[in-house]
Formats: sequence, structure tokens, C-alpha cells
Amino acid sequence: MDERSNWDWEPGARTVADLNQWKEQYVWVEEPYVRPDGEAVAAIVNVDEGEFTVCVNGSPWEENTYEKIWHLRYLADGRLFAIISEMGEWTVSLDGAPWETKFGYVWNPIFTEDGRSVAVSFQQDMQYGMALNGHCWESTYPTMTNAALSPDGRHTAAAVQVASIGEADIQTFQQGCFTVAIDGSPWEQTFVNVWNMAFSPDGSRLAAEVRLNLYEYTIAVDGVAWNSVYNTVWEPVFHPTDGSVLAPVRLGGKWWLYCDGKPFWDPSFVQLWHPTFSSDGRRLAAVVAPKFGRWTVALDGKPWSATFRDMVTDLVFSPDGSRLAALGKEGPAWKVAVDGRVWDNAFDMAWQPVFSPDGRRVAAKVERSGKYTIAVDDRLWGRQCDAVWHPVFSPDGKRMLIRAVENGEFVRHVISVADIAG
Repeated sequence: MDERSNWDWEPGARTVADLNQWKEQYVWVEEPYVRPDGEAVAAIVNVDEGEFTVCVNGSPWEENTYEKIWHLRYLADGRLFAIISEMGEWTVSLDGAPWETKFGYVWNPIFTEDGRSVAVSFQQDMQYGMALNGHCWESTYPTMTNAALSPDGRHTAAAVQVASIGEADIQTFQQGCFTVAIDGSPWEQTFVNVWNMAFSPDGSRLAAEVRLNLYEYTIAVDGVAWNSVYNTVWEPVFHPTDGSVLAPVRLGGKWWLYCDGKPFWDPSFVQLWHPTFSSDGRRLAAVVAPKFGRWTVALDGKPWSATFRDMVTDLVFSPDGSRLAALGKEGPAWKVAVDGRVWDNAFDMAWQPVFSPDGRRVAAKVERSGKYTIAVDDRLWGRQCDAVWHPVFSPDGKRMLIRAVENGEFVRHVISVADIAG
């Protein structure tokens, strides 16, 4: 059952917390973060020199103050995440409860979509590894980059250095000193470089960008490189259902989409990246440049006719995969494009569109002249706010939760979608 069914969907506005009072109570207050259901707002606050805590709905964490707190976030399951430092050691806190394990440093938190699993990169005694839900890799490495977390939340991976390289030791470098470590265990095969990687949906397989020598690049899956090589490659993705691996590759001065080492889309592009599947795997979209200096979206290999000068980003399919939305930037203006049609409204900034559960409606957080509001199907909510978060549709798609800061107060709004879209 959709957890949103248990949220309060009674229409109306309710003030959850007065942030103005926090500013009077503490030395300073950092950026607020809001729980998905809108029932809580939290911020890192400074209570004294070198002494920080987290304030939630006006109440600080009890007896929990730290030298430093950063990367405060509400996870999808409603837990409050933060990275904390005490006595020169770093760790993770969830709802004010720190992990037992402490580290020399912690960074790059990654969360599963449901928020139930949390992974971080850590450094301890100048060695690097990953920790998943408080459990650390048994093996650590002298360098580590490009961390990844499996969608099921059970596995972590990263590019690691497995051979020592002395200064100016070009020969050893070219022989390959890097590989992928999964849950701390390295692949047997080494490469000159390893970059972005992706787990399969069930977490049992992994693909990564690799460099074979100074001039040849390819994709490695479970440690085995594709037979074909390319001028360069972009991050691979797994098909949601059939286990195949796709990646943008560059050949002959153009970009192509390949699957398991073979051509997948017939057309080539000046640029092609961010391939994105619908949840059922039946549709595939990517950001492409059909010609130099013009960006758009290609759906199943066919580019939209609408193009943008500066960029296209934040591709998102509707839940049933029948519709597709993205953001486009033309000069200073950001616009929302849905199924190839560009909204008339332009914004100083826009954020990833959100589809209603049935896919009929499209909403987005947008900014104009330093004020924030919500747009639905190219129509604007009538309120201008100091801050808003991504809109959330009710399970039946008829209502919308808008979390906003107005005049220093965090207000939880539940409105009819028709109030905006008509």
C-alpha cells in the first residue's frame, strides 16, 4: 500500500513551525529540511561556539550536540539523516541516534529510493571504504571514488586502487591499477581507470565505465569487458527486466547507444547521455544533441522536435511509462517540456517534474524573482513563497501536498489539484 494513503489529506493550510522563533532562540539557523509528509521541519542550529544540534518543529535533539553537523536530510521513509562530528571523529546520525562506528571522515551519502538503506564513503587511517547501514567493508583501499548503492539496498560498490603507483610511474599506471570493489571485494580484472557504475535492479550484477589503455574505453559487466572498444563511454544502465546493459558510446566523432556491446538505436547524435528507462522497461529516453549547440530528448531513439540551446535535464517518466517530462534551458529561462510540448511559462529556475499517479497531471517546483511556487500543467499556484519543496500528489491524484515557507513560517498546504490546473 502507498504510504501516502496514511498522510493527512484534509484540505487546508496548517502552520507546523515558526522559523522566526528559531532565529531568536539560536546563534544561527541553517537551511530547513522538510519531512515528506510535511508534518515536520528540521534545521541545523548553532547553540554556542563549536556546538551544534538539530531543531525539529522547534525542539532540539535532547542531549545531542556536536562539533559539526552537515548534510541534514529527511529520507523517503521519514527518518532524519545527518553526518556528525564529535571529538574529531565522524559518523552518521539517524533521528538523533549515531552509528556506533566512528571514522576519520565520512562523505558522499547515498540512499535507496525508499530511504531504508544508507551508505557512506569513509576514511580511516588514510584508507578508504564504504559503510552500509553502519556495517563497514572489511577491506579498505588507498583511493576510492564513484561510490554506488544497489537499488535493493543490500550492496555497495566503488572504484578502488589495488596496486601501488609511485610518482611518475607511468608504466605501472598503464598496466592497470584500478578495479571495482563490491562490498569491499575487488574484481580480479584491473583497468587503467574505472568511473561511473550501475547495479542491476536486484543488486546481483554491476556494470562500470572502464579505460583499457590510453586510448580505448568500454563497459565492464561483472568484471568482464565488452568485446568492442570506443573513443569514450558514458555511465551504463541496466534494463529493468531483461538484464541487458546499455551505455552511450563515442565512435567516429558521434555518440551512439549500445546494448551489450552492439548498436541499439539506429541514429547517432552529437551528444547522448543519461539514458532513462520507464519502470517497466518498455520505453527508453535519453538527453541528446541532434546538432551542435541544440539539446532535446530522444524517446525510443526519436528526438523531440523542440530543442534548447543550453541544456536538457531531469528526465522523468510517468508511473505507467506512457508520458515523459524534462527540463530545458534556453538562455536564462528554464521551461518544462512534457511529451515534446514546451510549457508557455518560463522560470528563473525549475526542478524535476512530478507526475500524478495516473500520469494525467504534471507539477513542478519553480522560481521567479527570488520567490517560489508550484506549477501544474503550465498554470501557477497563486501563492508566492520564500521556499517550497517538491509537490506531492495524493494517491488518487485529486489533491496535492505543498510544503512551503511563508513569512518565516513553515506551512503545510493540502489543495485540490483543480485549484491550480482548473
